[in-house]
Amino acid sequence: MSFTRKPLAAVLIAMGVAACSAPAISRDAGALPSPATDAPLSAAHDEQVAVLAGGCFWGVQAVFEHVKGVKRVLAGYSGGSAATATYDQVSDGDTGHAESVKILFDPAQVSYGQLLRIYFSVATDPTQLNRQGPDVGTQYRSAIFYSTPEQERIARAYIAQLGTAKAFGDPIVTQVAPLKAFYPAEAYHQDYARLHPNDRYIVVNDAPKVVNLQRYFPDAYRPQEQVVSVQLR
Repeated sequence: MSFTRKPLAAVLIAMGVAACSAPAISRDAGALPSPATDAPLSAAHDEQVAVLAGGCFWGVQAVFEHVKGVKRVLAGYSGGSAATATYDQVSDGDTGHAESVKILFDPAQVSYGQLLRIYFSVATDPTQLNRQGPDVGTQYRSAIFYSTPEQERIARAYIAQLGTAKAFGDPIVTQVAPLKAFYPAEAYHQDYARLHPNDRYIVVNDAPKVVNLQRYFPDAYRPQEQVVSVQLR
């Protein structure tokens, strides 16, 4: 049985409101330019972490599970405290948390800047403030939670680059903030798009993001997902 999201999304989907089918990105389709400021690919295989928020974590997780060089993607919560890191509490929109994903990646295969390029190109609309598509609230804000000064430098430089290039019709409102903690979401949220491909929410809002990943980043796309394989609550 598919899981029903927030009341607003459920109502819009049930009513078949056309806005739910609107493109996720408010600009001309296609990949954004590569970041002018980025970390070089590592000479050695390792594991680094990127934490990104971009609306419903189902879709963002689905995108990055298909990216080459990504080892694992966890859906979860960032921005608030451990005491409020549950789906029911986060859904109220007043915990400070954003639905986020923790991306474990090999810096010898994909750079942090390239992950951000994919994030802004297909995973989120950075011009929507405290919402994404049919989902409304601060828990759906777009945010980059950096864990190192280098990640902050790359993120801020790329946002400035995209702003100067007028890559989007409206200003980028993506938050750039230090990562305080990441709390994995409940087990039933992990790999949700893969496990529920016929869920109307997934078909309308999230599956197109993976299609665009394959279309705009064929060299980075991996047909087989790297699924969550750890025991979660």
